[in-house]
Amino acid sequence: MSESQQQPISQTAVDEAVATALAAVAAAPDVATFRTVRAEHLGETSVLATLNGALKSLPNDQKAAAGKLVGQAKARVSQAFVAREAELAVAEETQRLAAEAVDVTAVATRWTPGARHPLSLLMEHVSEIFVGMGWEVAEGPELENEWFNFDALNFDEDHPARALQDTFFVEPADSHLVLRTHTSPVQIRSLLERELPVYVIAPGKVYRTDELDPTHTPVFHQVEGIAVDKGLTMAHLRGTLEHFARLMFGEEAKIRLRPNYFPFTEPSAEMDVWQPNAKGGARWVEWGGCGMVNANVLRAAGINPEVYQGFAFGVGVERTLQFRNDLNDMRDMVEGDLRFSRQFGMVL
Repeated sequence: MSESQQQPISQTAVDEAVATALAAVAAAPDVATFRTVRAEHLGETSVLATLNGALKSLPNDQKAAAGKLVGQAKARVSQAFVAREAELAVAEETQRLAAEAVDVTAVATRWTPGARHPLSLLMEHVSEIFVGMGWEVAEGPELENEWFNFDALNFDEDHPARALQDTFFVEPADSHLVLRTHTSPVQIRSLLERELPVYVIAPGKVYRTDELDPTHTPVFHQVEGIAVDKGLTMAHLRGTLEHFARLMFGEEAKIRLRPNYFPFTEPSAEMDVWQPNAKGGARWVEWGGCGMVNANVLRAAGINPEVYQGFAFGVGVERTLQFRNDLNDMRDMVEGDLRFSRQFGMVL
């Protein structure tokens, strides 16, 4: 600056200022840097501004020539800045568009929806059928006390179902806890908790020490029902199950009852359902068990069997899904493959 003050406006000083400014303009890599450079070379503290300010100290006969020299230099630098700013703006816009470009020939990234499991859908469907008949849906713990799971249901202490090869017992043994082997404990809890009459259905998960194979699984689902009221008979049981079967399998479906034995019902029956549209031809398929509630079960719940009678039934949900939808392997239901679940949609 001291040299410029001695010879404030010379051709050399102006050329140097212009050359420095043009080099800085060309070197600006982006718009943000460019704005800083412009302030340095065209701002109030720039060299050209200092030279322009020196015009007032020149003799009058030199002002015109010096003013022209400085004006031309400022114009040249300003034009360079305008051109460079446009270039940088175009370059940044091109870069932004390239980053946002979409390859329309590429395979689209698709969101794959999940699917509700058909077992859940089927249990909901069964529950809706019985709610429509005026029944209630009840739930209970899967870790159950042995009294609810066996004793209250009239199982003898030496009954085979209590053996380790059939039931998952929870340690320590004196806790008397088991993973429930059926949803019948929910029926006992319902009789203890509700006012009579009781019409309750109990869907849920149960546990048995079975091997996983095409027709068995150690963890499966049941839907059991119990009705306790005055004057109930096997005719009421049969009518209820016949109506249930028709809603599940179509108007042509029907049931038959074959004598059997269960500790918690007497008399007891095995229930078969007629499948007119079964794969391979119409046939009878074993569906579940049922019977009139044993008097000992009623007494365990504090109910007088001389005044109230009841009937109960139970069906396996996996088995129902299997023959209702022509499924060959029960293992497909537990593998969690969405391809299996999607084929059922959202409604069974």
